[in-house]
Amino acid sequence: MRLYSLAFVAVALLAAGCGSSSKKSDLLMVSSRSGPYAIYAMSAGGDGQHRLSSDKLPAATGPAGLFFQVDPAWSPDGRLVAFGSDRSGKPQLYVIRADGSGLRQLTSLAKGAARPTWSANGKQIAFIAGEPGNLSVLGADGSNPRQIGDGLSNESDPSWSADGKLIAFVRRIQGTSIKELYVVRPDGKGARKLTTLNASVGSPTWSPDSKQIAFTSNAREHFEISIVGVDGSKLHRLTDSPSEDIEPAWSPDGKLIAFSRDGAITTVDLAGKLTTVTDGQNNDASPAWKPLEKPAK
Repeated sequence: MRLYSLAFVAVALLAAGCGSSSKKSDLLMVSSRSGPYAIYAMSAGGDGQHRLSSDKLPAATGPAGLFFQVDPAWSPDGRLVAFGSDRSGKPQLYVIRADGSGLRQLTSLAKGAARPTWSANGKQIAFIAGEPGNLSVLGADGSNPRQIGDGLSNESDPSWSADGKLIAFVRRIQGTSIKELYVVRPDGKGARKLTTLNASVGSPTWSPDSKQIAFTSNAREHFEISIVGVDGSKLHRLTDSPSEDIEPAWSPDGKLIAFSRDGAITTVDLAGKLTTVTDGQNNDASPAWKPLEKPAK
């Protein structure tokens, strides 16, 4: 499902504050416009697109110096970004400050780690451990990694709700290629299935009020964005295109969902109105919204 999954990502210091102070970092994305894949930022409307590091990127075809670096995830306060990288030789989780400093490795798991998502209070990170994947949680400082999935199924794509009460994830039905959407409490209890589409679903993303989940599914042969209530009700399709609509990300104000279509970042409002944000010439994917700044107390 991921447009960048066969490429290596260049070293991209995730520095939300890099460059001109006038440049906004409302929305992150992964793009190949500099050659190898790197992390870019822009305003919600697509203005001010800029790479978040000033590093000289190595050649895309070079065997050395390339790190598979994907799935950026903002901390709730917008100060940190967690991501996955194979810079140590195996996919692990890392975190960096929004100004590009303070790179820290969070995991050193024998079977690797991927797909970080932050808890609402910023104290924990849910992720997928190993392959086939197991839903897991660890402290935001990398401490106490523990499995909360069933340990039997192939689990993927965790997304922590804004209220902190549930983690949405994808579970493959054993012996099949079918993947369905589930939710579970952060302690691993109370797992329940939300969809029965007999298809492949992925990339759940929560509405800011934690009442709905948007996700992608190929129930109609190609991937489209759908929304379902947290109780499994009111399932409806939001996009309808012969293209593949993947990797939705719900904006923190609840008004838009960003996703990737035909190598471009596109947004759709809840009425279905589409806006193409990037031009699609650079294989743009994996949008991630920066959280809204909370007023000082």
